Amino acid sequence: MEYEALASPLLSMRPPLATATNSFRKEFLIGEGGFGRVYKGKLEKTGQVVAVKQFDRNGLQGNREFLVEIFMLSSLHHPNLVNLIGYCLDGDQRLLVNEYMPLGSLEDHLLDVAPEQQPLDWNSRIRIALEAAKGLEYLHEMANPPVIYRDFKSSNILLNGDYDAKLSDFGLAKLGSVGDTQNASSRVVGTYGYCAPEYHKTGHLTVKSDVYSFGVVLLELITGKRVIDTTRPSHEQNLVTWAQPIFREPNRFPELADPLLGGEFSEKSLNQVVAVAAMCLQEEPIVRPLISDVVTALSFMSPKSTGPPPGLSDTVLNHFQPRSGKIETVVGQDMLQCKSASKDMYLPC
Repeated sequence: MEYEALASPLLSMRPPLATATNSFRKEFLIGEGGFGRVYKGKLEKTGQVVAVKQFDRNGLQGNREFLVEIFMLSSLHHPNLVNLIGYCLDGDQRLLVNEYMPLGSLEDHLLDVAPEQQPLDWNSRIRIALEAAKGLEYLHEMANPPVIYRDFKSSNILLNGDYDAKLSDFGLAKLGSVGDTQNASSRVVGTYGYCAPEYHKTGHLTVKSDVYSFGVVLLELITGKRVIDTTRPSHEQNLVTWAQPIFREPNRFPELADPLLGGEFSEKSLNQVVAVAAMCLQEEPIVRPLISDVVTALSFMSPKSTGPPPGLSDTVLNHFQPRSGKIETVVGQDMLQCKSASKDMYLPC
């Protein structure tokens, strides 16, 4: 079985993918989803370990997702996006060859953690959130035209051996328009619980739909809880619905913290991250921040941050007006202030 290796120009290479994955045997299966399976493999010629995504042979939707992923990942390149190595079209066989991410997905390390498994610490969670946000920022504000991801969730955030986060699964991605103009979609796709309310109800989406989904994942990182969990009491089964009353009472923010963290985080940092999640989860898309605003805020909170940028005044160290004109962020020595059209939000530094 041959595959095309993506390069510039496009080159034809012929290592058999069936051999690379040991004929797609079950013991090499590392993931399964709505459109097919993912196998761990090794390319004979280079010895590179890869992830081979085998699409469902039946149905037009799997074929559509395959073509969209090739189009997206062959033209989009960023450290926080999974790298596409090649693809295969052989009869009814549809395969994508991606870089292998040995630590699996964020979901594997965050939700339903086994007793013997080391949970992610607070600093790692902030760093993963920041890197995932940078991936979205590239799609929304650097890709031309912009790309709306449409399926941002913890199982689509993959981790390499250093816990660096990369976005994967671009089969549902959609080319967007510049600005906040609604982009009509013929049908609602994505994962229930992560979809923005306006998209779920009307089928209209913008980059702000992805920002809402980011807020859901950020809430998962804070709480260690699934977005939908029918095993919890009825008022806690929907994570966002459960958290929204707490967002309005800062003294209750510690109730949101994942018990597996064992209290190993600063209250100040928790308050900041919860405030960012709350802004992303605003009901009205117009008052949600742009993802670049989120990147700025999380960069300031990240454990790798050395503090506010040098060379700026002590009173206002960084001030910018995003393109949306709806969110204004001010970073000072003692306060990170986020102003929206409806209210001001202050994050203690």
